[in-house]
Amino acid sequence: MHSLETIIRSSSRALVIGVGGGGDVVGALAIARFLEFCGLQFALGGLSWERSLYDPIPGPRKLCETRNVRALHEFAWMANADTRTLTDVYYAESRMAAALTREILLLDVNGGVKGAVDGIETAMRELQTDLLVGIDVGGDSLAEGHEPGLRSPLADAIMLAAFAELERRGRRTLWGVFGYGSDGELTVDEIELALSRIGAAGGLLGGWSLTPQIAAELERIIQTVPTEASAIPLQCLRGDWGERKIRGGERSVKLTPLTALTFFVSATVLFEKLSPPARAVRESASLDQANDALHALGIRTELDLESERYRKSSFAR
Repeated sequence: MHSLETIIRSSSRALVIGVGGGGDVVGALAIARFLEFCGLQFALGGLSWERSLYDPIPGPRKLCETRNVRALHEFAWMANADTRTLTDVYYAESRMAAALTREILLLDVNGGVKGAVDGIETAMRELQTDLLVGIDVGGDSLAEGHEPGLRSPLADAIMLAAFAELERRGRRTLWGVFGYGSDGELTVDEIELALSRIGAAGGLLGGWSLTPQIAAELERIIQTVPTEASAIPLQCLRGDWGERKIRGGERSVKLTPLTALTFFVSATVLFEKLSPPARAVRESASLDQANDALHALGIRTELDLESERYRKSSFAR
């Protein structure tokens, strides 16, 4: 029987990746510390895709657009405190590397699902990890694609499809939703309905809550690693309650003690039973192919939003 404790007990070293880019690496650290408490060592990672607030160029950065990294693969590199883009934008993972004084994995999803799979496999071999953990901050990876608040389905779809493929190849995986609803995309009701459907399909593997000790470390981390969504669960652990605006007032989140929870689910069950976006991109070998596959479902993506914002900005002139 697949269950959180059996998966953890079968593992010795985890690669924990924030699957949505940007500040998701902060949520990934919370789960890495939980796994460390359970006796596992860990390597930490995220995507080379920063929010346009910090990097106005649309999409994730490529290896040729990045300085001071140790390349493991075209789509997988180790970042350090000096890693940055050619336009001198520091990744969240660079700041995390500085805070933890250790290298952090950067994954580039410009190669679509196929590139992500190859990059992750190479990274797991190089880092000697036997458990792959994906952490989605907010829960929008649970979307079916029709939800009105959905804003960033592309990175999640690529990463979820990659995890499902890696599990099919025999890799041990976990998919976690940290701070559900904290990114202001899916509503709490939408997320809870999705989790109940995953449970009915046998894919809900367990849960865990932030602790004061881990929250205290994350509080220090977010002083230098910018994030809004990953900070919300810390505030909820302290008792914050009610509605709050984020993303410059564009989105609203519901604060509740339950936001401090992380739910772990089967990536395969989520992929096969609940995620038309991830199934649509499964054959993609580039970011544009994946984006076009979501367009075919009538889904607008974060790449579309960033491209529109860039065209209207002074950077494009």
